[in-house]
Amino acid sequence: MSSEPQKDAPVLIVGGGPVGMTMALCLAKRGIASYLVEMRTADALPDVKCNHIASRSMELFRSLGISQDLRAAGLPDDYPHDVSYRISTLGEEIARIYIPGRTTRLTDHSGPDGDWPTPEPPHRLNQRYIEPILRRHVQKQALITCLHRHQVLAFLQDENGVTAQIQNLELPNAQAFTLNAAYMVGCDGGRSMVRKGMGAKLVGDEVVQRVQSTCIRAPHLIALMKSPPAWAMFTVNPRRSGNIYAIDGKEVWLIHNYLRDHEADFESVDRDWAIRTILGVGDDFEYEVMSKEDWFGRRLVSDKLQQGRIFVAGDAAHLWVPYAGYGMNAGLADASNLAWHLAAQLEFWASPAALSAYEKERHPITEQVSRFAMNHAHAMSKRRREIPDHLEEDSPLGAQARVTFGQDLYDLNVQQYCCAGLNFGYFYDQSPIMVYDDEAAPDYSMGSFTASTVPGCRAPHFWLEEGRSLYDALGPAYTLLCFKPEFNADVSAIQKAAADASMPLKILDVSGHPKIPPEYRHHFALVRADAHTVWRGDQVTAENAQHIVAKLCGF
Repeated sequence: MSSEPQKDAPVLIVGGGPVGMTMALCLAKRGIASYLVEMRTADALPDVKCNHIASRSMELFRSLGISQDLRAAGLPDDYPHDVSYRISTLGEEIARIYIPGRTTRLTDHSGPDGDWPTPEPPHRLNQRYIEPILRRHVQKQALITCLHRHQVLAFLQDENGVTAQIQNLELPNAQAFTLNAAYMVGCDGGRSMVRKGMGAKLVGDEVVQRVQSTCIRAPHLIALMKSPPAWAMFTVNPRRSGNIYAIDGKEVWLIHNYLRDHEADFESVDRDWAIRTILGVGDDFEYEVMSKEDWFGRRLVSDKLQQGRIFVAGDAAHLWVPYAGYGMNAGLADASNLAWHLAAQLEFWASPAALSAYEKERHPITEQVSRFAMNHAHAMSKRRREIPDHLEEDSPLGAQARVTFGQDLYDLNVQQYCCAGLNFGYFYDQSPIMVYDDEAAPDYSMGSFTASTVPGCRAPHFWLEEGRSLYDALGPAYTLLCFKPEFNADVSAIQKAAADASMPLKILDVSGHPKIPPEYRHHFALVRADAHTVWRGDQVTAENAQHIVAKLCGF
């Protein structure tokens, strides 16, 4: 008889924001139960922070059956998702990055991100809309137990699991109760008690920038604009630089006022003056302050993502300036990755050592992305200090300054708002559960990448048929793509090795497909459920099949 204590749930997730809820949904898709502990009420709305769901995140939500709900929410159907650079919100436009709105997002391929190789282009949507949609899907899941208005006070772990003490915040005088889980994941934000409790530290740059942000209601703003509205509208003038994001496309806006180096704190600049200067309105313009969203831009990464059976993900693992919109999106990638690794443990086919893959895969990516974002923040700060003297002049010199500066802003920023590299270029080159070969993964930048089937890279996307993506056909763990006709004899060895190891393996025949991307140069490619290639080759034998399966299982 086993002496292991009874678990209340396989996984305890601390923090019920987008990352925690996505983690729970990823586990539930694999049939794994979880407890989700959140200090806020079930109907609480978050701050208007994240404004963007990246393409890779939309691919993840597609696999969870949520992408259509998300794409249907947010800005009005015909509201442009463009990024505009102006003398002020109501002033002359000097540059515009074209990004289709919802109505034409899936059919318009003309913009700088219109030809991306994905079934799910990005979507501009504020976190105020994201969380309620995720919450509805979480509440439908019988495998997810939500404990709203609860707080994890303390936790301990041993070789068998994690024990947490949990307080019901609605009954503060009641005794805390104990919850047992096989694993615990901290998705509890930048001040994460889980990260602190496992002895991890945030390392990096404490302050990259300071931003005085205000959410306002201004229903008359759109009617006063000289140029068409956009999802993001940046103001560049010598008096004050900032930007405004459309939250509902009607009357709610989030305004960022970028403080200068000598402006030491958030109240060092008159908020009302800054808002009116960014908008380009006079004292008679009426608006309502809904909330203050002031924040520090940082570049901080946790020095470890795992201690035994305890992990951190999302803002608990990394904080950086929100250029390229990759704060929440990197956290969603963490959740997807870690849920996959935990599922392999809880389905009892992977070695415990395989769990080290989470940190070895995700930690280098957080370092890379954080530096991309920080470097871009510095580049934009430099532009704000170097606004041309004649930018606002009604003269040939002023007109030329606007053209030149506008092109410079476009070239610099199209890479962060249409960041193909951050979506599709990152790769895992230090994973203990991938079978690498002699070819190195291609480099990538914020805005560009080279598609590749090198193990660790994202398997290049292609459509199997109308409306059905390669990614829609991937199995829950590993999928062997077969490009060679009459492959049955070749794959029997790896099928047997996988069956002997109880490793889930799906065989997908794509040999007759007419539009295989040229990067697929081998007869076979093994692809993980998160779309990363883990092995490729031209031959499967009994000997290499045993090696491949053992490696993928972490042995």
